[in-house]
Amino acid sequence: MRQALLVCFVFSALTLGCKKSDNGGGGGTADAPALSGDVYSLTWGPISTNPTDEDTRCITVRLNNDTPIKVHQLHNLLATTSHHLIIYKDDDPAAVENTTPTHCTGFTGALNPSGNIAPLVITQKDDDEVTLPDGVGYTLAAHQMIKIELHYINTTDSAADATATVNFLAADPATITNEAGVLFSGSLDIDVKGNQQSTLHQFLTLPTADLDMSASKIFAITGHTHKFGTHVTVGTAASRTDTVTSVYNPSPFSWSEPLTTTYSTPFSIPSGGGFDFQCDWTNTSATDVGFGESAKDEMCFFWVYYYPVQSPKVCVHTEMYGGVDACCPGSSPVCALVK
Repeated sequence: MRQALLVCFVFSALTLGCKKSDNGGGGGTADAPALSGDVYSLTWGPISTNPTDEDTRCITVRLNNDTPIKVHQLHNLLATTSHHLIIYKDDDPAAVENTTPTHCTGFTGALNPSGNIAPLVITQKDDDEVTLPDGVGYTLAAHQMIKIELHYINTTDSAADATATVNFLAADPATITNEAGVLFSGSLDIDVKGNQQSTLHQFLTLPTADLDMSASKIFAITGHTHKFGTHVTVGTAASRTDTVTSVYNPSPFSWSEPLTTTYSTPFSIPSGGGFDFQCDWTNTSATDVGFGESAKDEMCFFWVYYYPVQSPKVCVHTEMYGGVDACCPGSSPVCALVK
């Protein structure tokens, strides 16, 4: 059971391609470039899990780089029990090392109000090679503190280890001119009735006071649901009433390994504009399902990959409070719910 939150970043001349075919629209395919550069490795776990065990656990550790580095590629290896992996750059001066996988709330690094913790990569493939666009990378300080968040679920009939290995590959610093960023976007309004088909269609206006995407370039998008999801589409528009341009519409959509749509020409969202998005589900169980991080819950999200980076945000639209748009951490009271 895998939800590929990030299928892969493989760019050549600003064109992303995966080892698997990317036919989600907007961008070509290419063979994965060879991994190259000095390698710095971290390992999460292993810990033993029993059938049906599910949890999210984090470690915080220092990378073994004696000098600052520019990371252009990563190589992530996950055990079969791993559900998703998020790697954070942790610049919190109060952070301390903890090598023991300890229970933590998922995605909290993206919502850290200090802005000192930022997501670098989200992945769920068992063998994921990540190459950022030409000229784009991550700057890591000497002995950079890294937070690794692993959500695991044992869907087998026997005990199995949960583990992950993350390899950072350093590039020539002179080749990196921009920092990459990840924007989480979607809705909290999930109500998928048992034994029914459901659709959620909303428009998320990006609050410019908290996030101005007109200053950044989007180069890839990945849609995300859990196991009942059958389709995710995303469009962009200059306003809620303006013409929508489709930017993500993979057919077929696979909830377990959703395609990443990439753009040979990265684009921006004008101030006052936003995302028109829709998720569809077919609930094959008799139980109603709502929003939640667990694989037993559902989501309607999409991940936007862009540069240059701004402060980490999760942007949501919700009708539960009269139609609110919020980018969190931010000024909206809805941010307290997103936490």
